[in-house]
Amino acid sequence: MKENKNQKKTPPDRSFDSVRELRRRVKDGTFREILDDWKWIFSYSRRYKWAIVFYTVLGIVSTTLGLVSSLMAKFTLDIIIGHHTSRVWLLFSIMVGSTLFSLLFENILGRISLKIGIRIGNDIRADVFSKIVDIDWAKLNTYQSGDLVNRFNNDTGTIGSNAVSWLPTILITLYRFVATFLVLAHYDLFIAIFSLASAPVLLLASRYVIRKQRYYGQKMREQSSSMMSFEVETFYNLDTIKSFGITGQYEKKLDGQLEDLKRVSLDYNKFTIKTNVFMTAAGTVVSMTIFGYCLYRLWYGTDFTFGTMTLFLQQSRSLGAAFNKVVGIIPNFLNSSISAHRVRELVELPKETHLPESEAFAKKTEDGLTVRLQDLSFGYTDDAPVIEGAALTAGPGEIVALIGASGEGKTTLIRLLLALILPGSGSAELLASDGTVLTLNADSRRLISYVPQGNTVLSGTIEENLRMGKEDATEAEMREALETACALDFVDKLPNGLQTKLGRRGKGLSEGQAQRLSIARAVLRDAPILLLDEATSALDVATERRVLKNVMERSPRKTCIVTTHRPSVLNLCTRVYQVRDRKVTELDRETSAKLAMDF
Repeated sequence: MKENKNQKKTPPDRSFDSVRELRRRVKDGTFREILDDWKWIFSYSRRYKWAIVFYTVLGIVSTTLGLVSSLMAKFTLDIIIGHHTSRVWLLFSIMVGSTLFSLLFENILGRISLKIGIRIGNDIRADVFSKIVDIDWAKLNTYQSGDLVNRFNNDTGTIGSNAVSWLPTILITLYRFVATFLVLAHYDLFIAIFSLASAPVLLLASRYVIRKQRYYGQKMREQSSSMMSFEVETFYNLDTIKSFGITGQYEKKLDGQLEDLKRVSLDYNKFTIKTNVFMTAAGTVVSMTIFGYCLYRLWYGTDFTFGTMTLFLQQSRSLGAAFNKVVGIIPNFLNSSISAHRVRELVELPKETHLPESEAFAKKTEDGLTVRLQDLSFGYTDDAPVIEGAALTAGPGEIVALIGASGEGKTTLIRLLLALILPGSGSAELLASDGTVLTLNADSRRLISYVPQGNTVLSGTIEENLRMGKEDATEAEMREALETACALDFVDKLPNGLQTKLGRRGKGLSEGQAQRLSIARAVLRDAPILLLDEATSALDVATERRVLKNVMERSPRKTCIVTTHRPSVLNLCTRVYQVRDRKVTELDRETSAKLAMDF
């Protein structure tokens, strides 16, 4: 798994506590990264600033009403115990009213927080998704699929919730802390100060607690990414796993993953239990001491009432909870920045190349397009070239073949034609009939219908699969495309025709049927260039030849490029290029037919 930069700079075992971590960040200059991460988070929350302001105001009102309710309860108890009944109903009404309003506001607050969090989370996911699909292909493929899913779901979820709640939580918690302290201090300054007696203990414990929390949090995140990668790979290749008869091996691998997850989860649970026991004990000591002090004042003091005692006991716990929440803000701040950094690391990867002239060029395709590679060289690394000095031409009305042994560079040429990768030197371009030239780029893919190797049929109906080629296609257009791909006969024989539902990877169809359906989808798109990568390998020779002839007869100006090992296809080709020893060489018919038999 690719480790993000933030994790390299702040490994959990070197993180002592939140304050110390912030201090270290300031010293080594990486605190700027945290600020940049939070600026990025706030770029989303800024869109909902008035809702967040409303959220904060409601929180402050709710806290105030809670304090008023506690004060009214104190006065009500004092009046009842003192048998002063003249104002009981007024105070009781205020107490009940403030309690109900506080409860109402808390629920409204939770509802608003959830709605804004979901909306911001969705905004972030939509924005991140659009950026991920536009990331340079080679850069994106350095990340495991499970890690991508984990960042896209879990990290964006963390960001979405904290983008709403972090700043309001600070303001509401500080207000609650100060207001509660002032109420207690008004009646007894000693009680107010002593209510914070557990604070030094909590601060000292936080050095250990926060370090462990970050450690276990990191472990859980790593294990989650590992599990997702395993699941995605397993379910995608389930047919292969079943075919090899190695399901038992994968069950053992899953057992290992689950055992690791169980171990980390139980260790974290044990740590949490110990922490809660310690924190509860510390809070209990303070509460019991305050309780004893209140009993002493109540027994010997004439100015201390039972209502005041009840207020102290209730609000001293509230003050401790507010302090704990204040202390907990900093680790949340750091954890959110880690999630933001992990997502930013993705969205800030280099983007694909887009050329503005592509849109105007797309209007010049009526007479077909010519694909031309000139003196093209490419290597995935600087010291390991895959293609050197390649030249290739494929024009309207032509079928051009690429042949070569596995690993020689055919797949690399396909990626170059799709502009998933760009040439290191030389040119890869399209030519219109009027001489206009367009360099292949991400936008030029709209001019290409591509049928890759393997089964690319998705779960859903046949109609839904076809509409991937043309979203607004009519039924007549879909039937024509199926007929061109020699697929109409078997589709009409299915129980529900175009509405027949298929399973994952076209479950319910043979490999040959799935290939013909994929070709029909590409034909329906009706792009001027058709790229077939071993797309007829599962068809018999007669069907293969009929499909290719149908395609060219239906669109005589289409440019068709195929990669194949079968001589039956080569006989239909205008030109054949061999990919071998990093070179792309045009062959005569006799040589190409002989070589094809060897592959």
